[in-house]
Amino acid sequence: MKRIYLDHAATTPLHSKVLAKMLPYFTEEFGNADSPHAAGRKAVNAVDSARDTLASLLGAKPKEIYFTSGGTEADNWAMLGCAYAQKQKGKTKVILSSIEHHAVLYAAEKLQNEGFEVVYLPVNEGGMVEPNALKAALDSNTGLVAVMAVNNETGVIQPIQELAKLSHEYGALFFTDAVQAAPYMKIDVNEWGVDMLSLSAHKFYGPKGVGALYIKSGVKIERLIGGGEQERGLRGGTTNVPAVVGLTAAYEENAATVFETNERCRCLNELFLQAISGLDGVKINGGENRLPAILNLQIEGVNNVDLLYKLDLQGICISVGAACASASVLPSHVLLAMGRSQKQAKESVRISFGRENTEEEILQAAALFVETVNSLKNL
Repeated sequence: MKRIYLDHAATTPLHSKVLAKMLPYFTEEFGNADSPHAAGRKAVNAVDSARDTLASLLGAKPKEIYFTSGGTEADNWAMLGCAYAQKQKGKTKVILSSIEHHAVLYAAEKLQNEGFEVVYLPVNEGGMVEPNALKAALDSNTGLVAVMAVNNETGVIQPIQELAKLSHEYGALFFTDAVQAAPYMKIDVNEWGVDMLSLSAHKFYGPKGVGALYIKSGVKIERLIGGGEQERGLRGGTTNVPAVVGLTAAYEENAATVFETNERCRCLNELFLQAISGLDGVKINGGENRLPAILNLQIEGVNNVDLLYKLDLQGICISVGAACASASVLPSHVLLAMGRSQKQAKESVRISFGRENTEEEILQAAALFVETVNSLKNL
């Protein structure tokens, strides 16, 4: 049975070119980037080169790029490190959208338990944060605003530039989780106007376990991990040289093909929808301003977990929401925030396309999707 993978929003396969660039740093070039000898210098040169390249691709300065163990760590660091630094200036209010990744939501809950004022912004029916909602919540006590660039469950694109500008008018810093945006959007931190931005390599055909956090020059943020002087003394720990090299190699390849990837995913998205058009009671969750790679569907009368497992047995990989929460029996917090009922949320699945998917795969997956949905409805 050939597996058809339609869960690219959860993770992507490691690109062969990326692996080839990583391999030397596992074997012959295995030096510690903090060692002063020749082996260490080769390692640190590789890290410095990766930092320079990634910064250039993002429109940032090398000193503004910090490597992390992934998007979750970067999100936690941005939220907690910035909030603690802003507290020293007397700003103790944090605003975030109600559809953020669980890493951001966890950090916000922690801050709230520590006495910070935390405000959750609503989204409209289409899953978008409206600037007027942010404007109503902002005041002089606001130190940090966090709104993700693209929602990982629906693919809805948020008006980041407008939201960042509004935040700055009230003297607040703006952080965006760009983990789901990075594979499909050209990111320029200056054009976006953000103060912090997070990435995760495995979302754009890079290795798992490595990410990056952009922190704009002049932004004060507290140290994440003590015990080492890595990442300019803010994030201690031995540098994962192969992973850092892989992250930048993957992002470089991704940036060169992003428009081609989007067009391919748009065609696959349309092909899948056309192929299942005969099904009754299917609705798309999310407004029109969505990434073509992510398709969130509600299938009336069908439990999403039942559908997921039956398709899995036939070799089709889809999701019922964020990968970090897909084992949960609770309905998606994103869909609930969009006004869907618990029943509707538990009838919704996420299908996410990738650049290696073929039209033949999509048609085969769609046919099995229709067959499985009908069998579940008949039950």
